[in-house]
Amino acid sequence: MSLLAGFATTLSLIIAIGAQNAFVLRQGLRREHVLPVVLICSLSDALLISSGIAGLGALLTRSELALDIAKYGGAAFLYVYAAFAFRRALKPDSFSPSNHAPAALRSVLLTCLGFTYLNPHVYLDTVVLLGSLANQRGDDGRWIYGLGAVTASFSWFFALGFFARKLTPLFARPRAWQVLDSGIGVLMAGLATWMLLP
Repeated sequence: MSLLAGFATTLSLIIAIGAQNAFVLRQGLRREHVLPVVLICSLSDALLISSGIAGLGALLTRSELALDIAKYGGAAFLYVYAAFAFRRALKPDSFSPSNHAPAALRSVLLTCLGFTYLNPHVYLDTVVLLGSLANQRGDDGRWIYGLGAVTASFSWFFALGFFARKLTPLFARPRAWQVLDSGIGVLMAGLATWMLLP
């Protein structure tokens, strides 16, 4: 039961479209560095969930400085990425992956790491919430719960990254990329603004 509870809870938290998911979806559609991106997201979740189970969540909630750094740094990062998404949406010739060389692996990985570690909600969901839920299950059950949570993360990110290519025929049209990038820009700007609200 702990395994299934960890799987279901984690899936319900990460399945909602957010900054990280939008980035993974875009990389999957463009077929650019998908495996490294989904591995970073999945392994990072595994690290953060394990840290929460080990007790890091309790320490984070006590540090105002750590929460402020994550809040303002994450908002700034999301605003910058929103600006890039809006810029892509205004340039129809940039929508077809075949028109341009793929982005450099280093750039893609740094962006992925930014979405993963500069978003304070990642810490609240994985380290604090999942860590505390796991720790309610006792010494044995907490790590089984964590295994379920990590399995859900791997399942979701690999499915999102690699099954996004099934939507490729839809995104063969420049208009579809324009709508996607505009939506990503609105989402990123909205999340950044929401993070800054008191």
